[in-house]
Amino acid sequence: MLAAPAAGNDTMAQLGTGGLVFVTNDQIKMASEDLYISPTEVRVTYEFENTSAEDQHILVAFPMPDIQGSGDFMVAVPIHSANYGNGEPIEDPDNLFGFETTFNGAPIDAELHQYVFNNNIDYTKLLKNLGVPLEPFGEATFNALAKLDADDIQNLTRLGLIFSYEFEAGKGPEVDIVPLWTLRSTYSWEATFKPGISDVVHTYRPSVGGTVATTFLPRQDDEDSEQRFADYAKKYCIEDSLVSTLRKQAITQDGWTNYPYYENWISYIWSTGNNWSGSIGKFTLTVDKGHTDNLVSFCGEGVKKIGPTTFQMTATDWWPPYEQELEILLLKKVEDIE
Repeated sequence: MLAAPAAGNDTMAQLGTGGLVFVTNDQIKMASEDLYISPTEVRVTYEFENTSAEDQHILVAFPMPDIQGSGDFMVAVPIHSANYGNGEPIEDPDNLFGFETTFNGAPIDAELHQYVFNNNIDYTKLLKNLGVPLEPFGEATFNALAKLDADDIQNLTRLGLIFSYEFEAGKGPEVDIVPLWTLRSTYSWEATFKPGISDVVHTYRPSVGGTVATTFLPRQDDEDSEQRFADYAKKYCIEDSLVSTLRKQAITQDGWTNYPYYENWISYIWSTGNNWSGSIGKFTLTVDKGHTDNLVSFCGEGVKKIGPTTFQMTATDWWPPYEQELEILLLKKVEDIE
């Protein structure tokens, strides 16, 4: 299962022709950002400083992760896992990540903008006219596609929005239609930043992907596994101590070596937050691995363990490393998997 990256960092926007256009505001400074990430929650607390003497009336936008349909893999969409017993249900079918926000302590009724793309072409109106939900997964979408006539199916196939395949399950030939489009979602709302400090708080469910095993440790005389480990080591800054911990718990049977952990992945995109005035005055990142038996690895400077399951890094006058997003590798102990 693949994880859609957790959305990161507010972005200022103006409504231009064709939708949202992101712009820079040199009067608003990000005084601090406190980012908390766990397998069940992303919580971001910002303090913004209006350095001018006048109110700044701004359209604030928060892009959510793109969700891409595919027949080759599944994407971890929080609303699906929540509504099947993993966490509190998400009532709004369009709010796939359970997104909530406050501005200076007051809840914000943000407007959701959703668009469907394939090959960078907007097909939102086409799907809406056909009565097909924009989410490229879910029972409602599959049911709507199944009701389309042959001409519509042929057209959507020609545009690369779906593909169909036949299968046999004991009831004669059946056809499945698989969405291939990408859903792009952004929340926006009007905000007035008065001179001085204002705070914005976002909370939402992360998209947590994973595998059914530990897949990245290198095997002797296996170049593919060595390359996979090198890729993981670069992406997640894996240290020797984590490898040693896994090796000590190795289970070898019938010539195969396994480890009592499942991989989970969480991605957070922080490169979108580069349009405030200057650097982030004070930055705090807290990663919660969720259970004391779990293992975690991610790239950060001066990371310290501050609790049984929490790790933290702090920085001042901080710029996000735009050449690499925040990638978190979480190894869940097998007996802790729900």
